[in-house]
Amino acid sequence: MSILTGIASVILLVLNTLFWGAPLIILTLVKLVVPGRPLQRRVLNGLNAIALNWIGFNLWWMRQLLRPDLHATLPKELSVDDWWLVISNHRSWTDIFMLLMVLHRRIPMPRFFLKQQLIWIPVVGLAWWALEFPFMRRYSREKLARNPKLAERDRLATERMCRRAREAPITIFNFVEGTRFTPAKRDQQQSPYRHLLRPKAGGTAQVLSLLGDRLGGIIDVTLDYTNPNPSFWEFLCGKEGKITLHAQRLEVPEWMLNGDYHQDPDYKERFHTWLNELWQAKDAALDAKLHH
Repeated sequence: MSILTGIASVILLVLNTLFWGAPLIILTLVKLVVPGRPLQRRVLNGLNAIALNWIGFNLWWMRQLLRPDLHATLPKELSVDDWWLVISNHRSWTDIFMLLMVLHRRIPMPRFFLKQQLIWIPVVGLAWWALEFPFMRRYSREKLARNPKLAERDRLATERMCRRAREAPITIFNFVEGTRFTPAKRDQQQSPYRHLLRPKAGGTAQVLSLLGDRLGGIIDVTLDYTNPNPSFWEFLCGKEGKITLHAQRLEVPEWMLNGDYHQDPDYKERFHTWLNELWQAKDAALDAKLHH
């Protein structure tokens, strides 16, 4: 029965994507040819509406068919009229839908940091590009050591998104670990945390320095699965166990607004300290929950 549920979930996901894909492609072509940013903004508003409806229908059938055992706590002071930065640990593709399930239409249209390869996913990759999601190339340390200028590409993509983000309220989602957690990845990078990978500070620091004065706050999310190895397929089959999502709102500290992460070593060290302390608290909370 669970396999049939999974197949039905995939069909619904594909049909919903194809349904909204047609108007999305049309508006994307319009966005390519209209002159000037003001007109592009109007087309982007239409693209945002399509994306919100795509998300909304997916969340509806997931609640009806899969009935996820999601236990969420959220801050009260959320608004679609403010800018937000959401940072979270990362366990599975399911994380994205759990975040959307509790935050959809409570905060503005989300933008995710995405790996460059994801742009080639049919229809969805085009949607992300048209919606101006930032695509990151994620070079290895060895490659960056040979050619440090490569890092500028990701910084410029983030800067371009933040500059455009000032035009209207948006939400920026960032899984700051850069990839999904597994014990093997934790051991490979010698992470000091039991349940988390090392957080990557650069993108978060850049968003906060470029957009921090506009933000209504930082939404810090901790995701916890009873299943030690959560997978998106098991979620689509309705077999995922209890999921706990805890979100807290953090104020943006004043010192974050006037620094340069890439040029100021003192600012960089202070930002790393702030993020690592946040990750230590997150790891301790996950550890306490496990023992409890």
